[in-house]
Amino acid sequence: ADKLEGEMMDLQHGLAFTRPCVIKASTDYSVSAGSKICVITAGCRQREGESRLSLVQRNVEIFRGIIPQLVKHSPNTLFLVVSNPVDVLTYVTWKLSGLPQARVFGSGTNLDSARFRFLLGEKLNLAPSNCHGWIVGEHGDSSVPVWSGVN
Repeated sequence: ADKLEGEMMDLQHGLAFTRPCVIKASTDYSVSAGSKICVITAGCRQREGESRLSLVQRNVEIFRGIIPQLVKHSPNTLFLVVSNPVDVLTYVTWKLSGLPQARVFGSGTNLDSARFRFLLGEKLNLAPSNCHGWIVGEHGDSSVPVWSGVN
């Protein structure tokens, strides 16, 4: 319950950058009824030395319990998947939900790109907002920076 509360607070703290909205967290799926967007952060952490395939298998089992319940209570929702491995679990969410592809999104390499911009700014003594660059590929060990696009 404390972890769930903490994750909800992290999202609530970002409200300063959005239009007014309500963020709730619960183990009772009926709380999500009528949600416009469901952010999926659930999943196991990758163990040291664990393959991504093993992590996928463990997290797919978790998603099998979550996604149908969310669709039941919010059939018109958009899904934003943040759980790792994000690309695979976004696909799994789409398949489990039965929703059109356009309603299921993954965070992909957005966080990696934000970190990249931060590190560029730190190295160049610039604000990250003045550094532009992208990380592409699958989020994780196989992602790569697009150095030719950095400015």
